[in-house]
Amino acid sequence: MRSVREVMESRSLAVIGASRDPQKAGSMLLQFIKKTGFQGQVAGVNPQGGEVHGVTLYSSLDKIPFDVDLCVFYIPPKLVPGVLIDCAKKGVKGVVISSEGFAESGPEGRTVQEDVRRVLQETGMRGFGPNTLGVINTQTGLTTSYFADKQMLTPGSIGFASQSGIFIGAVMRYISSVEGLSLSKGLGLGNKVDVDESEALAYLMEDEQTKIIGLYLEDIRDGRRFLETAREAASRKPVLVLKSGRSPQGVRASVSHTGSMAVDDAVMDGALAQAGVLRMSGLEELIGTLMGFQWMPLPRGDRLALVTYSGAQAIMSIDKAVDLGLEVALFTQETRDKISKVITTPAKAQNPVDLYPDMNVYGFEKTTIEVLRALLEDDGVHGIIFTSFAMFGVEPYLALVELLAKHRNKPVFFSILGEKECLRGCTELMRGHRIPVYLFPETAVRVFANMRRYAKIAGGL
Repeated sequence: MRSVREVMESRSLAVIGASRDPQKAGSMLLQFIKKTGFQGQVAGVNPQGGEVHGVTLYSSLDKIPFDVDLCVFYIPPKLVPGVLIDCAKKGVKGVVISSEGFAESGPEGRTVQEDVRRVLQETGMRGFGPNTLGVINTQTGLTTSYFADKQMLTPGSIGFASQSGIFIGAVMRYISSVEGLSLSKGLGLGNKVDVDESEALAYLMEDEQTKIIGLYLEDIRDGRRFLETAREAASRKPVLVLKSGRSPQGVRASVSHTGSMAVDDAVMDGALAQAGVLRMSGLEELIGTLMGFQWMPLPRGDRLALVTYSGAQAIMSIDKAVDLGLEVALFTQETRDKISKVITTPAKAQNPVDLYPDMNVYGFEKTTIEVLRALLEDDGVHGIIFTSFAMFGVEPYLALVELLAKHRNKPVFFSILGEKECLRGCTELMRGHRIPVYLFPETAVRVFANMRRYAKIAGGL
């Protein structure tokens, strides 16, 4: 069998079923590959031949005058097994089957998918899909996703594998649009006729470009194998899993989506935890945790400090922290003395630190800088969550950004609420300087807890 790495490092590509209609998926993919700067050779296959977007369309695969490493299928399911045999004769290493209508569609599609599996096993080619946008390698500019864009192919360190076809397109496109978050590799698994979550995870674990691994799964084919791989991967780099199908209704939906098998969610939850995998509750937590790992150091302890203008948000954050097994930090006398210079009410100089109304006296900039600097210098504080309000534009936050550019010895997270335009400006400023910022502080608490758990797994901090 070929390795996943061989396929991911393909240097030539053919789109089988590439329409001459420039608006069809196969044609759109050829157009995008030309724009990305992929240095390999590219061709299309269409029985009528011709050309689209400046790419030659050959009447059959064997007519392509160069070796082909990877083929992308946009043809009806019943034609796929026969064309796979043609691919094997051509020496193709791997295929991405983007077509739909296989196991997820019913008995007939399931039979065709089994034929596909048999051909792949007999020939040694590797297969992604069916029902997937395929793969992305930002090191080489390779993509089989017509839904990608240039920003999505900016080289980064987040490796992602997804059982959902569009997930590897839409969600990865969003993540890569966030300043400072870029992909290394993307693997769309689809129905998992061949390459599954275990092989994808093993590949990302060994990939030197990948520093953080994200997975979206609807089921797990071989639980024992996956957990063994996950345990090893989690000892090397963070592994974040978003596993859907928690409810009976969700399980039924996943079966119709990719032909998945039902898995007891409580068993899954416990098994993932034992393997050291960080299970995400949703996309908000997933993306927020990626920011934390990418931009902040790992916490060296469980104790959080909160800075806020809102008592209600501080209390809810403390509740969430306690729920997650974290502690509220007790400040040293030296820290309290420093904070008291700008927070004159003794009760408000404790944890959580309440900025109001003293910031009206000393000014937002002086108050927040003195408080934040004191907390950064307190060894008994292992993480800081700063809740503020986007009301006066980005200027009040410039000094905070400058301070954190020089002193980032522990994770610091911001939660900023406010009017839409001001909020957008503050968020872009913070994230542009690699500072995690969220709408709600409870998200920051969850991110800190995830990072703390990984710190214990990886380094015993």
